Amino acid sequence: MNKPLAVVAVGGNALIQDDRRNSIPDQYDAVIESVEHITDMVEAGWDLVLTHGNGPQVGFILRRSELASGEVAPVPLDYAVGDTQGAIGYMFQKALHNALARRGIHKPVIALVTQTRVSEEDDAFANPTKPIGAFLDEATARERQQQLGWTLMEDAGRGWRRTVPSPSPLEIIEHNTIAQLVKQGYIVIACGGGGIPVIRDAQQQLKGVEAVIDKDRASALLASQLQADLLLIPTGVEKVAINFGTPRQQWLDTLTVEQAQALVQEGQFGVGSMQPKVEAILDFVNTSQQQGKYASGLITSPQAIKAALSHQSGTWITP
Repeated sequence: MNKPLAVVAVGGNALIQDDRRNSIPDQYDAVIESVEHITDMVEAGWDLVLTHGNGPQVGFILRRSELASGEVAPVPLDYAVGDTQGAIGYMFQKALHNALARRGIHKPVIALVTQTRVSEEDDAFANPTKPIGAFLDEATARERQQQLGWTLMEDAGRGWRRTVPSPSPLEIIEHNTIAQLVKQGYIVIACGGGGIPVIRDAQQQLKGVEAVIDKDRASALLASQLQADLLLIPTGVEKVAINFGTPRQQWLDTLTVEQAQALVQEGQFGVGSMQPKVEAILDFVNTSQQQGKYASGLITSPQAIKAALSHQSGTWITP
């Protein structure tokens, strides 16, 4: 009997607990903690593909590149995404290997550099809206804008950030390879940072582009291409809420696709926070239905994953 397959999409910000703890060793400590909860899923009988964000880490690479520009050539954005796939993938690969070994589970783990095809005609290239890098005060952000030609946005009251194009993912180039590795028993770490954005030219050659791809949307696409049973998005809260932060706040246990779509249209989830996660799950669940498959989405905190899989926590989105 085949094991159920889950795609678990860990955010890049989950690796950075605060501004004082953002070093590589600090990030690895955060990975170790996340991995303990993910290993619970393996122990419970799930096959896993792990994806991860990289927004802060790409920002660090680009900032180092700016500071070193008098000494070495700058790092293009698509290569910075590739760099983070290797580095963050290594963190998860090592931490998962160690966590599995401690529990006596013999399951190989592999991190895969992954490319995601986008369209060069995507409107996102004319409207850069995806925040990357560190949070800055407005004066520093404006200075970088003048010096480096950045586009900027104020991000959720936490400061100013650089923005770059975020085109829609159309195809995970390596999805067949990922599927084969899962069949062979691997835990696969893939689609880091949404994948390295590439286009196909008129000769069907792949070319990298200066953009980043939303990790949750890419994870939803990958989950659909793999015909996974579950898309799990760990986040900072155990459940999704409506009327969040008001006296009428209400935590949600289960939503149908129709209910979730209605709440998105009402603007209940926050464009820069929960809404992209809900929309990614809706894309996945709807596509799965079109494939003739019953699949679900789950949003919860890393610490609540085990309870949520037993329907004792988390917010489930179902057909």
